[in-house]
Amino acid sequence: TPILTKSTPEGARDYLVPSRVNPGLFYALPQSPQLFKQLLMISGYDRYMQLARCFRDEDLRGNRQPEFTQIDLELSFTEPEEIYKLTEGLMVKLFEETISVKVETPFQRMTYQESMENYGSDAPDIRFDLKLKDISDIASECELRVFKQVVDKGGIVKAICVPGGADFSRKDLDDLTEFAQIYGAKGMAWIKRNQDGWQSPIGKFFTSEQKEALEERVGLNVGDLVLFCADDTKVVHDALGNLRKEIALRRGLINNSEYRFVWVTDFPLFEYSETEKSFTSSHHPFTMPDIDDLEKYGEQNPEKIRSRAYDVVLNGVEIGGGSIRIHREDIQNKVFRLLKLTDEEIESKFGFLMKALSYGAPPHGGIALGFDRMMMFLLKTDSIRDVIAFPKTQKAGCLMTDAPSAVETEQLDELHIRVKASAQQTEKLELTEK
Repeated sequence: TPILTKSTPEGARDYLVPSRVNPGLFYALPQSPQLFKQLLMISGYDRYMQLARCFRDEDLRGNRQPEFTQIDLELSFTEPEEIYKLTEGLMVKLFEETISVKVETPFQRMTYQESMENYGSDAPDIRFDLKLKDISDIASECELRVFKQVVDKGGIVKAICVPGGADFSRKDLDDLTEFAQIYGAKGMAWIKRNQDGWQSPIGKFFTSEQKEALEERVGLNVGDLVLFCADDTKVVHDALGNLRKEIALRRGLINNSEYRFVWVTDFPLFEYSETEKSFTSSHHPFTMPDIDDLEKYGEQNPEKIRSRAYDVVLNGVEIGGGSIRIHREDIQNKVFRLLKLTDEEIESKFGFLMKALSYGAPPHGGIALGFDRMMMFLLKTDSIRDVIAFPKTQKAGCLMTDAPSAVETEQLDELHIRVKASAQQTEKLELTEK
């Protein structure tokens, strides 16, 4: 599929390429071959596979690179079960033949809601337990004002029980609190369960009945530690979801020779963007919604609409994602409307897709597997830079060639482009003139 293509919103920013022969117009490097593979299904192709190069101008936190490779698949007249079976078969063969690891199938499955509730993440590491437990109902009845206020304002209180964690020192607890604060937590309450009862600065705020209920809810035994976070749902899940992984690392709870796959399904179709102050697509705007949810919630509660999207996760790392696609023009138009696109925007950005759908399209779906991320596991490395020749830095620079770099003025003139000075350059120039 083409590398020079049209700029269409798919989540991240596009890398733009100016057209010399069409002054003022731009190509975009593909974030994925998404629309092209759908058009192939619409045009009559039954199956599609490509080792696809993808480009995304996004923040390079964690194991991300601005250019990467996908094993890209699309099937017509398919259902998620067929995608699951195909992917699982590939993983079994890949891991057995390359590193002699037997992969158990079928993979465990959980919904997005279950994943967030229990693990605080949509890419859960299921090699260890340390599940999040919701104690909001108990917290709302205790005398600890901080807990009560959070619940009264619509927030939640969740806890993690650390088996044998009563041996954590005060410094250990302070370190964990500081770690949680990186992810937005304002603090961290704790309880140690000793032979003679609770050791905790918050124990006095709970009745004996509430203590008993809490112990049963989180599975607290003698010698254990419980850590609490009270805030809005996103902060609690971010903080405790990352904290459970940090504790597992510190306590040696992770078996590095174990490979645990899990399917996460039923993602929300939309998520609210604080920066854009509007709803955006959780995956991309071509994902088929749950039709019942679409009819039930529509414009009133778009955040409640589930999608027919799925991710495959390995040891807490998303290594692939896909969905059943929208194959009906009317549904695609509804989704665009919920994203607040006007008729003019739909026509200018996606007119070719809408016209193709109007001729009648087969139900279709697929998945894109991250080739580079899979290589990380097969080569037992923690960094994606170790499996890519000439990787980019976190500022998207190439240390070998010093790209990106300035170009000649003549080249810019040919493209009818003028470079606007950055804020830092403007400030430096003003200081020089003074």
